[in-house]
Amino acid sequence: MTNTASQTDAEAEQIAAEIDSLGERLQSLRSAVGQVIFGQQAVIDQTLISLLAGGHVLLVGVPGLAKTRLVETLGRVFGLDDRRIQCTPDLMPADIVGSEVLDQLADGSRSFRFVPGPIFAQVLMADEINRASPRTQSALLQAMQEQRVTVGGQSYDLPQPFHVLATQNPLEQEGTYPLPEAQLDRFFMEVDVAYPDLESERQMLLATTGAEQAEAPRVFDAEELIAAQRLVRRIPVGEKVVEAILSLVREGRPESTGLEDVRRHVAWGPGPRASQALMLAVRARALLDGRLAPSLDDVVDLAAPVLRHRMALNFAARAEGIGVEDIVEQLCAPHA
Repeated sequence: MTNTASQTDAEAEQIAAEIDSLGERLQSLRSAVGQVIFGQQAVIDQTLISLLAGGHVLLVGVPGLAKTRLVETLGRVFGLDDRRIQCTPDLMPADIVGSEVLDQLADGSRSFRFVPGPIFAQVLMADEINRASPRTQSALLQAMQEQRVTVGGQSYDLPQPFHVLATQNPLEQEGTYPLPEAQLDRFFMEVDVAYPDLESERQMLLATTGAEQAEAPRVFDAEELIAAQRLVRRIPVGEKVVEAILSLVREGRPESTGLEDVRRHVAWGPGPRASQALMLAVRARALLDGRLAPSLDDVVDLAAPVLRHRMALNFAARAEGIGVEDIVEQLCAPHA
């Protein structure tokens, strides 16, 4: 056995040991969130996967489905500093990133001082993000991609880790501004929040209308989350999984696909950032489940939340009643 092979085996053993030691903590974290958020296990898992992968999340659902509660709970169990902004049409970029104020010193001289905005947090919740104007929405672009903001020509680094968890109401469209494609692409996943089933809603009803309400305990801290995010990037991915990711994403592009429905119905398909996100997502899911490597099932199961906000359908698709989910299902069929 060569030295290179020995080093590879040693690294694999170390990764396996780290996954085993982290697995129990992640299950405790999963359970802690589930004690507060009822009947949304898929939503919880997809959001946890996004955070473990270091990404941002767009939560889409009707009012009253505990989207805000989920973000607050995640901040608590991860031990992160969290802030919330309520997006409205009159919200300005300075209300998010901060602004410079002119101070007069004791000697009579004046200087500008930067006053940080709520974006300087480890978890920023942007509630009803599509109610903010395009100018204000763009204030988040640099922060989400580069982990810093620029004010007055000066760059300021954001706390680490940094995650934006935004909510969007799919029903009320009056007074809203659709998110541009460039910003949608910055979100690691678009997580659909559906109604809970009957038994989960029964549990929620009993748990939230009594004298006391359960609070999730702190399980992680910021340094442990950063360490888990680093571990995600070291998890090995098999060649079949890599090929499935590349095939699935590239088949979603009208100019390179072999699928007739994609050519006819897709206006524009997912870019390379979708491949990167899906690769990290399957690794993070393997870590969350305590597995040593991702599988093809992970690719199929996570394709929709990773791809649906990175694709747009044309008028012909809407006229025929075809949705993005239908296209993603076709893309996943050869790998299911």
